Amino acid sequence: MKSKFNFLACLSMAGMVFFSSCETEDVIVEEEAVTELEVTPALRAQLDNLALSSTVVEPYQVNFPDGSEFSGFLVGGDIMMTQEDIMSRSIFSDEGGIQSEQYRTTNLVSSPRTLSVIGYTGSGFGLSSRGRTGLRRAINNFNNLNLEIRFTLRFAASTNADIVVFDNSANNPGRVGGSAGFPSAGNPNKFVQIFGLANSSSDVNEHVVTHEIGHSVGFRHTDFFSRQSCGDNINEGSAGVGAIHIPGTPTGFDPSSIMLACFSNSTNGEFNNNDRTALRFLY
Repeated sequence: MKSKFNFLACLSMAGMVFFSSCETEDVIVEEEAVTELEVTPALRAQLDNLALSSTVVEPYQVNFPDGSEFSGFLVGGDIMMTQEDIMSRSIFSDEGGIQSEQYRTTNLVSSPRTLSVIGYTGSGFGLSSRGRTGLRRAINNFNNLNLEIRFTLRFAASTNADIVVFDNSANNPGRVGGSAGFPSAGNPNKFVQIFGLANSSSDVNEHVVTHEIGHSVGFRHTDFFSRQSCGDNINEGSAGVGAIHIPGTPTGFDPSSIMLACFSNSTNGEFNNNDRTALRFLY
């Protein structure tokens, strides 16, 4: 997701972030040999095949608070995926179709289950005061829905949790927002980073963290098909699999969904009714 105000900076929701698509035949793509991160024609073709953005994609490397490093691609503005994730197609199944309003990936978090969340406070990656407030509110957003996934929250200089939310502004100069990955093997994406938000309101921090945790439990961008919230006319994925419409949610552009690709500085950071319907259906 990215803010559409001030400078249209790249940011976050898998990606999940938090994706959708119409039925297609399987496409076999030969992986090109590359010695460094490169957005190759084969990678773009595979992203199209997976109903992911082949146009909004860039090489991306970032360090995590536990000392590990992510090296891969930032897809759709805020979804972190390795080249292996993309080329193996292992994180998606052969179902789904572009239909309407709310969308999920084929991978979800196994439930019922309680997920531990740490708001990181360690040197170099610690959340600001507004970041901590935003995270508390984000966790309340989910827990108030009485879902089959619940969240516990503590603040610590530790990464021993199912989800770790941290500030990575130092490694994302000029960016405003956040990024995350999708669930894998029934577990949520672990590392959720936010950046450039220290001077933004607690509501904006709440929005970004809620959006990125949304990707981490399997949601795609509500407007993946147009990125209208960003002022774009770009389809994040034009064919393939990995974007499944959630029953009970409406068709068309939903201007108040927390899973829009871009956010405004006037956001209240709360789920709208369609977001709540989607979460209750899945969990």
